[in-house]
Amino acid sequence: MKILFAIQGTGNGHLSRARDVYPELAKHGTVDVLISGIQADVDVPFPVKYRFYGMSFIFGRHGGVDIWDTTKKLKLFRLMKDIRNLPVEEYDLVINDFEPVSGWACKRKNIPCISLSHQCAVLHPAAPKPAHGDLMGMLVLKYYVPITAAYGFHFKSFADNIYTPVIRREIRELTPTNNGHYTVYLPAYSDEAIVKHLSQFPEAQWQVFSKHNKEPFTSGNVSIRKINNREFIESMASSAGVLCGAGFEGPAEAMHLGKKVLVIPMLTQYEQHCNAAGAAAMGAEVINTLEEAYYDTIRNWLQHGKPIKAHYPDMTAEIVADIVQKHARNN
Repeated sequence: MKILFAIQGTGNGHLSRARDVYPELAKHGTVDVLISGIQADVDVPFPVKYRFYGMSFIFGRHGGVDIWDTTKKLKLFRLMKDIRNLPVEEYDLVINDFEPVSGWACKRKNIPCISLSHQCAVLHPAAPKPAHGDLMGMLVLKYYVPITAAYGFHFKSFADNIYTPVIRREIRELTPTNNGHYTVYLPAYSDEAIVKHLSQFPEAQWQVFSKHNKEPFTSGNVSIRKINNREFIESMASSAGVLCGAGFEGPAEAMHLGKKVLVIPMLTQYEQHCNAAGAAAMGAEVINTLEEAYYDTIRNWLQHGKPIKAHYPDMTAEIVADIVQKHARNN
């Protein structure tokens, strides 16, 4: 059996999850990996057959997506060419983690495209939603990647096709401790903004993993480090708590490790506001921006925040086997 595993390369969560999904897919056939997007900072420990520029949202430095930079870097004709040329008809199964090139190539050639992603869980009617709606954000989530069947991951399972998170094996193998520091990953904020605000809490030691810095440095109680997967997960596992954006994998891994969690959803990013609602339901603290207006909330979280111990069993093998059995074209 030939399987195409298509992964979104914007952000780190999709590729982190793929580390565990790929070996399970490989048990069922030959797997070709496709990655599109230009905003990831983690590598994958398996061969990649297709690398496409894709359609990425570019992180800004003020808490949100940089719309101008995103528009400027969109290569529409290149995207259309990649969609036309991708030979999806050669595969018995296409598994898609919110990746647009393979999704639109499948739609163009009337090939089934099976979503295995967090985004399709966010779209589920039973998924937590923020108090404010966002029609454009919902439309982007719904139409960014056309699919024919959906299997999703969320902080809780609330439907037969919605599962709890895939926790990377390297996270599962860690023994959590508490060395007193706080691990920070806020890719939509500049180092300068992070240092400015976190230095207002001298009682805490902050280990910040930065998407923007080229050289590590320390300013008072704030240590800025380059992104490194191993160093990050070791920092998180030995932390008192995790301050991060409202992505999905990061908060889920922190909850699995039994950490207290504070999330900041990216401005104008509807999916992250949905994630924040889900994280809040699990017991996480949520603030809208990293600004002085939320200092009291941050201080209260530091002093009184409660660890979250989520139970996320390892179901990856069963999920993949079920999808292959139901959707592979040669079955």
